[in-house]
Amino acid sequence: MNKAFVKETGDDETLSSLPEMPSGVRNYITLAGYRHLQSELQRLMNAAQFEAVREGGRAPAALSDISPERAMREIEQGIHYLQARLETAEIVDPGVHTGEEKIFFGANVTYQHERGEQQNVTIVGLDELDPANGRISWRSPVAQSLLGASAGDEVMLESPAGTEMLKVLAVQYPVRNSEPGGAAASLNDKKME
Repeated sequence: MNKAFVKETGDDETLSSLPEMPSGVRNYITLAGYRHLQSELQRLMNAAQFEAVREGGRAPAALSDISPERAMREIEQGIHYLQARLETAEIVDPGVHTGEEKIFFGANVTYQHERGEQQNVTIVGLDELDPANGRISWRSPVAQSLLGASAGDEVMLESPAGTEMLKVLAVQYPVRNSEPGGAAASLNDKKME
């Protein structure tokens, strides 16, 4: 019988669901973001963590308050999630646009709201989000408004809060990736689809 239909433990807790890539959306990511996912995958695959959970010993710090069986399931779920994200990742090197003022994926953009407030954001992939630190998804309303614009342009931001004009003040890119065989892919001269 398929193990999916057999309850093997008394642990009735359900696993938290992990975010899925929206259907038809490409999984763009910077090289730094890709490396972060790889290191997280490696951390989860660490044999010592698996053995600690299997032996009923001390679970990894983030999972220490749950049963060893549940901890093992959460680690496996995280591994499968990260493997799937890495398999579909399309590494984009924003450094190919260094020196340009037009906004593409990976740009660090300073813009001004109508009310004068300035904000600095970096446009990144869905797996690199960190809004509290200004890292926004290329799929976000702000990024969609900014993509393709240049320093000095005004763009219209349409969001659930309403419509607002944003003025692009500055655009910067990181230094181009120069690793041998490295990711130097570019999404030139178009908004991402």
